Amino acid sequence: MKKVLILGADGMLGGELFRTFKGKDICIGSTIQELDITDYDRTIEAIKRLEPQVVINVAAFTMVDLCEQEKEKAFAVNAQGAKNVAIGCREIGAKCIYLSTDYVFDGKKNTPYDEDDLPNPISVYGLSKFQGEKYSEEILDDYLIVRSSWLFSNDGANFVKTIIKLSGEKNELTMVNDQKGSPTYTRDLCQAIKSVVEKDLRGILHITNSGSCTWFEFAQKILDLTGSSMKLIPISSSHCGRAAQRPPNSVLNCEKLKEKTGLIMSHWKDALARCIKTMDL
Repeated sequence: MKKVLILGADGMLGGELFRTFKGKDICIGSTIQELDITDYDRTIEAIKRLEPQVVINVAAFTMVDLCEQEKEKAFAVNAQGAKNVAIGCREIGAKCIYLSTDYVFDGKKNTPYDEDDLPNPISVYGLSKFQGEKYSEEILDDYLIVRSSWLFSNDGANFVKTIIKLSGEKNELTMVNDQKGSPTYTRDLCQAIKSVVEKDLRGILHITNSGSCTWFEFAQKILDLTGSSMKLIPISSSHCGRAAQRPPNSVLNCEKLKEKTGLIMSHWKDALARCIKTMDL
């Protein structure tokens, strides 16, 4: 049994992590109201006082377009906050798990990204998360950086719930069809993280559901599974008018996860179907 501290436990991913770990392990969930990781002194004090063996940091500023306008906040939370947590973990010898993103890559590679591919972020969000990765590597020996992508859940604000909501309000919707990634169900991701913690892995690890698609294909599958007749119109990213650039290909290679744990992640379509079944539609 381990004592696990989850930072950002009130978020979509943090809440799922708390539910995943609380059965067997001693699990402490900390919300941003309880602990602001940008506050160095409070962060160090809290980690020392709670004395966890594992700290999972999912506290993040994840609104990709808003990060372009609020660069200082993005780096304060995603980078400096990660640094503060890493220092706290070093102080007590705790393992630190930092949740990162596919957006640390520029998307120019034609095949899935491996863990040792060189990041080259093209957005403030990606840059701030990559800086958080670097702090974790520089400060700690016992760290794990988990990169994932396109998270969805039956809880919180996310793409699946947004599409379902819009399908009840609109007859048609434009959707980007030139960005490719791997939609990932938070429930599957959290189970994989639990397996990784049990095996005490270190370094960088990619964890997503298997398979890949564009946002258009993802949205269409949501509509198919919910029986919606809303029409989707594919458009290119250049016609989207978003503040932040997105990588055209951010598919992550998860072979290392399989090699290290024997875990094979289910296909995103299967994960999506399971997620929608839990929703009260």
